[in-house]
Order: sequence, then C-alpha cells, then structure tokens
Amino acid sequence: MAKEKYRFNKTTLNYELIEYSLKDKLKRALYWLSYTAIVVFIALAIYPYFVDSPKERELKRNISDLGGHIGRLDKHVDFLENRLIELEDRDDNIYRTVFEAEPIPKSIRKAGYGGSDFRSNIDGFSYDNEVRNLQLRVDQLTKKLAIQSKSLDEVQGFAKNKLKMMASIPGIQPISNKDLTRLASGFGMRLHPIHKIRKMHSGLDFSAPTGSEIYATGDGVVEKVKYRRNGYGKHVVVNHGYGYKTLYAHMSKYIVRRGQKVKRGQILGYVGNTGSSTAPHLHYEVIKDKRKINPISYFYNDLTPEEYEKMIQISSTRNQSFD
Repeated sequence: MAKEKYRFNKTTLNYELIEYSLKDKLKRALYWLSYTAIVVFIALAIYPYFVDSPKERELKRNISDLGGHIGRLDKHVDFLENRLIELEDRDDNIYRTVFEAEPIPKSIRKAGYGGSDFRSNIDGFSYDNEVRNLQLRVDQLTKKLAIQSKSLDEVQGFAKNKLKMMASIPGIQPISNKDLTRLASGFGMRLHPIHKIRKMHSGLDFSAPTGSEIYATGDGVVEKVKYRRNGYGKHVVVNHGYGYKTLYAHMSKYIVRRGQKVKRGQILGYVGNTGSSTAPHLHYEVIKDKRKINPISYFYNDLTPEEYEKMIQISSTRNQSFD
C-alpha cells in the first residue's frame, strides 16, 4: 500500500492529506524513469574503465603471452645470428684458406641489408616496435643465410675439384719397388751414353727388367702413344690436367691408346730398351706448364721419409744416363 503524504496548512494550522492528480502522478513517474535511465547510462559508460569484460581479460592474457613469445623469439634470433657469424668466420678463414680461395668481401655479405616495411601492418598495436625490429632482423638473417649457403656450395665445389686435382697430380713411382733394380740416373746435366757429351737429362731413369709393369702416376687422359726408332722409342704421354703431363719412354710394349682415360696405378705398358737406350729401363718425365721439372718431388707417396731422402741423394749423383 502506498504511503500517504501530508503537508502543513499555515492558514488552518492543520496537516492536510496530499492528493495527486493523474497528471501529477504521470509527471512523477516520468521524472523517476528519466533519473534512473540517466544513472544507468552513466554507470554503463564508466563501467568498462574500471572493470574488464571477459573478452578484454582474454585479450590481455593473449597480449601478455605474445610479449613473452616475442622475447623468446628475439633470444633465438640472437643465437642464430651468433652461429652465422661463427660460420662466416670459419668459411672465410678456414675453408676458403684451405682451398686457396678468396674470402667473401664484407660488402657482399652485407649487401641488401634492410627489411620490408611492415609499418602499415602493425602500427598502433602492442609491441609494434618489437615486432618490427624482429621482422627486420629475420629478413636480414635470411639474406645473409642465402649468401652463406651459396658460399658453401662454392666450397663444396672447391673440395671436389681439390680431390680431383690431388688424384691427377703425379704422386707415385711409375715402377713398383719390387721390380726396381735401381734409380740409374737423376734429373740434370749428365753424360750421354751414346754421344759421350754432357747433356741435360730431363727425367729419371728407373732400371728394371724388361717386361716390368709401368704405372700411370696420376689420373689423366693418354695424349700420345708413339714409336720412334731413336729418341724415346716406344713412349706414352699422359695429360693429367692442371698443367701436368708425364712421359714414359723406352717401353717394350704399350697397352693404352690415345684418348683413353687412365687412373693412378693403371698399367700403361712394360719396361723395354727401345729407341736411344743402352739397357732396359724406364725414362720418366714430369712436365708442368710446358716446362720439364724434376720428377723426384712427385712420387713421395710410395716412400718412407728415409727412402725418399735416399732417392734424392741417388738422383743428385752426376752419373751417366741410360738414354
């Protein structure tokens, strides 16, 4: 039941019951409704500033997680950058040094620095600077990795070429130690056995029985197979590439043909006494860049240090050659 209200009448000095008309009641109701609506509106307007909604709380948790994730990624990029620096250092100062290749200039390693512009995508978001810097570093790291990858491909090519070169350069004796009687004559000025004059002897003479096997001293291609009644007699020339050739002379028989590929240790023919020769032996030459050089330095693979030293002493003896 509604509470009755009274007002004091100063004329009659009595309290009189207040009676409201329907219009007054409607005005009062409208007043209270307006007041309540205003209060509710104000409350709703300021509520979000003091109390987070479930959606906002979830977004804040996601933002916090994102910050932690960015921090971990930043440390991981630090790690990758340091590892790449170490790899670049090994590449320039070890790998390329071993294969006698020039290091990659720093101007090339740093070429193309600067990442894509992500500003339009992330400006105004939380951690926008951190994300932009991280993306820039990743972009730079990707470009440097591409350069390093290409460099390692080149080093791999150097390694394959080096192995091929080492197999091609003359590196063993052309006559097996079991067949070798002695090293009859070395490289240098010698007394010619037929003309009896001092003449340049441009190879080594390996004395061995007729029919002893003669081996290719390195991988290559047979460039010449020829027989002459004087001079080298039956002889073979192998082109090893890299400026190297070897000559095998005074054979009794050759078993290779011109243009044939041969491997180190493959039999080319047999010791003989053909051409300008006074006894069965192999005359062996090493030619580098069209210049005949002392072969003594090119078959140390077969010898112990003591045997090699003895071989050098024998080859230096100024005795008479066999051809």
